[in-house]
Amino acid sequence: MNLSGPIVSPAWLSQYLKHPAVALIDVRWSATGGSTVARREYEDRHIPGAAFADLDRDLSSKPFVDGPGRHPLPTPEAFARFMSSLGADDEMTFVVYDDVRGSVAARLWWMLWVTGHDVALLDGGLDAWVDDGGHPEKGPMTRRDPALFRPVPWPRDRIVGADAVELTLNAASAPVLDARAAERYRGEVERLDPVPGHIPGALSAPWTGNLDDRGRFRPADELRDSFEALGVRDDAVIAHCGSGVTSCHMLLALWITGFGNARLYEGSWSDWVRDPSRPVATGPEPGRMPPPA
Repeated sequence: MNLSGPIVSPAWLSQYLKHPAVALIDVRWSATGGSTVARREYEDRHIPGAAFADLDRDLSSKPFVDGPGRHPLPTPEAFARFMSSLGADDEMTFVVYDDVRGSVAARLWWMLWVTGHDVALLDGGLDAWVDDGGHPEKGPMTRRDPALFRPVPWPRDRIVGADAVELTLNAASAPVLDARAAERYRGEVERLDPVPGHIPGALSAPWTGNLDDRGRFRPADELRDSFEALGVRDDAVIAHCGSGVTSCHMLLALWITGFGNARLYEGSWSDWVRDPSRPVATGPEPGRMPPPA
């Protein structure tokens, strides 16, 4: 089964929910309770047949040790073992969702997409599917027989570190987009990382700006206008957030608008501020009105 794009509607999912080639994965997470709370919420209510992916354990490696930031990418081998444990093989079509408008599930979407798999995000997430007439189920994840899911190296041309971000900004060669909420960018609020503020020269582009009032992705032409207003002209753009999770929502929106090779700053802000020598800015961007909250 070949998807026509990186997002699917609730109606599409309902039509193909029981298709043997479709693997559905729930990627919920709580900033305050982590994956423990998310798993409990999954067991209380999830789309029938969905497996559960733990952002902290399954989609990340050890923070600040095995890679940069709070949610460094797992090794390709560890990721392949996890996907295999879900009964997923290389030929399946994957659909991922969460209950926060795709801001967490987009991480798994990106991981699968950049390694060549057929994958889409459920537009609007769990709530949109329920609003469309879907009936969730309760209970723990069903155990599945392992399948053959081969490890694929993370494409290094799609991932950058702090030094590459700094070089890009110094050369003004491409925009660096900060997908966090505007108040975090300005340094007014910071609950997750030890230092508030933003990377000097990075542009505030909250991931919520990719969505309409219903929590669905805006049309491609509207998204493109917004990105071009930020100076996006080609795939050299870099996206980051707090720890490399919601920035994947930005990468998905960039894909929709034709900038499919945009790059991820893996460690994001949590990595940037680990080095006290790196500069930090607060307040709105110079020469721009404060971005909307």
